[in-house]
Amino acid sequence: MPEYKAPQKDIHFVLNDLLDFEQHYSQLPGCEEATPDMVSAIIEEGARFAERVLAPLNQVGDQEGCTFEDGKVTTPSGFRDAYQQFVEGGWPSLSHSPEWGGQGLPDSLGMVVSELTSTANWAWGMYPGLSHGAMNTLEEHGTEEQKQTYLTKLVSGEWTGTMCLTEPHCGTDLGLLRTKAEPNADGSYAISGTKIFISAGEHDMADNIVHIVLARLPDAPAGTKGISLFIVPKHLPTANGGAGERNAVNCGSIEHKMGIHGNSTCVMNFDAATGYLIGPANKGLNCMFTFMNTARLGTAMQGLAHAEWGFQNSLPYARERLQMRALTGPAAPDKAADPIIVHPEVRKMLLTQKAFAEGGRALIYYCSMLVDKVKLADGEEKANADTQLAFLTPIAKAFLTEVGFESANHALQVYGGHGYISEWGMEQNVRDCRISMLYEGTTQIQALDLLGRKVLMTQGETLKSFTKVIHKFCKAAEEDPKMRAFTGPLAKLNSEWGDLTQQIGMKAMMNKEEVGAASVDYVMYSGYVTLAYFWARSAQAAQLKLAAGEGDAAFYRSKLTTARFYFERILPRTRGLVETMLSGSDNLMELPEDNFIF
Repeated sequence: MPEYKAPQKDIHFVLNDLLDFEQHYSQLPGCEEATPDMVSAIIEEGARFAERVLAPLNQVGDQEGCTFEDGKVTTPSGFRDAYQQFVEGGWPSLSHSPEWGGQGLPDSLGMVVSELTSTANWAWGMYPGLSHGAMNTLEEHGTEEQKQTYLTKLVSGEWTGTMCLTEPHCGTDLGLLRTKAEPNADGSYAISGTKIFISAGEHDMADNIVHIVLARLPDAPAGTKGISLFIVPKHLPTANGGAGERNAVNCGSIEHKMGIHGNSTCVMNFDAATGYLIGPANKGLNCMFTFMNTARLGTAMQGLAHAEWGFQNSLPYARERLQMRALTGPAAPDKAADPIIVHPEVRKMLLTQKAFAEGGRALIYYCSMLVDKVKLADGEEKANADTQLAFLTPIAKAFLTEVGFESANHALQVYGGHGYISEWGMEQNVRDCRISMLYEGTTQIQALDLLGRKVLMTQGETLKSFTKVIHKFCKAAEEDPKMRAFTGPLAKLNSEWGDLTQQIGMKAMMNKEEVGAASVDYVMYSGYVTLAYFWARSAQAAQLKLAAGEGDAAFYRSKLTTARFYFERILPRTRGLVETMLSGSDNLMELPEDNFIF
């Protein structure tokens, strides 16, 4: 059976040595309780729960899946009990306001716990994960009454939440949605329509499910400007706050999927179900972005989770599996063959997984710091954090899910033929990971959002918000000879990033198709450069620790070696991306549609 061990050493490296979370928390109002001792204790307890309770259920969830009968979904063995333990431990309330029953700890600390639960068992982790998006949406846009009624129950974990966007005829293009909201005399609305691909839309783990639903009012304008947002509970709340009468919302079926079998993906039918408006009428999509942005960072975490999980399991296999001899002669002469970790190509697959997992962790934790600042800081600091977060979110979502899937495939490849066999868990990791590039906006949608909306429509201002950070880092370290192998290439790429953007923007002024043609290559280029920044910072942090003689020297030398690997083996991928993103749209658009096949 595959296993999971929380990478606490690397988590603490990122939090303490790399990003200095202690100082970060000390400068934010309301984070006084997030002391180093408190943070360490929470990580240790979260690791214990993830390793002992969730990880053993990972294959169970895949093999049993969810079952559907008479509109009810039953989750795999152990899932419900694990959720009850999760609630009893107070985990759902960790990073939410005490005003609504939360513990008031920073969002970034909740993100660390999310990594632990997600990596141990992604399918299970989606149930409470979706609730956080519903909580954030209600906290930002709900009325006081809605918060008292729904938010308190979501924060406690007694109820769970979903987001209901997609319909059978409209995937990402929400302007086409048809779900209707008819006003009732009591101020509520009758919601009618069908939503598909609703993760955790129906299950047996909580007493009630709070659906956050997009729908149209009768007089709504066409397109995205005519969408409103509603709360539609599975059970209507009673006067004392319990789950009462069943609402007219039902699960019509669950999908038979490639992966994440332990999480129910539902078709949800709303038949004049009672709903309540959240935020202003016809501004629902703006409100839903609170949920969607939370979900996009959560999906970026999925890329990290599957890279980490695959790496942790393929590494011991590579150290134990005997096959062939090292090209330089027997490395284990007392054995019939050498362990496959002696072979360069196996090492490349392992180091690629390690580089993407550890680099991805640094990127996501950095984004979580920005989330803290957007929520708790003010003035220029808040505005700068908001701009950077808007820029980095599509990069994190698109890039980390793409390289997370690559990493999951490398893990399977290390196992050879055994990786294709279910009992080892590698093929499950690949199947579970594949969805990450599709939901919450495909890689292609994220790429268009980054290049079109975030960069070109702001005349490059969002890009500059992050390239300035890289520039300052490179300038500060340029006199250090030990850092030149990292800062030299990084500074060149950082400058090139702006030049490429300008070239694409100029071409797009003549032909808007140039944006779509370049966008995916652009987001991947952006991801490689972004991770290079975090690996350069990791190398610097490791060098400082080694020079001071502090901590585990072998751990810090491993950081340096992995940083060099990333810069010499992974970062050169940017060269091909430059060629393709500048090759223009003609090679994609000139072939007539009727001539694709004869």
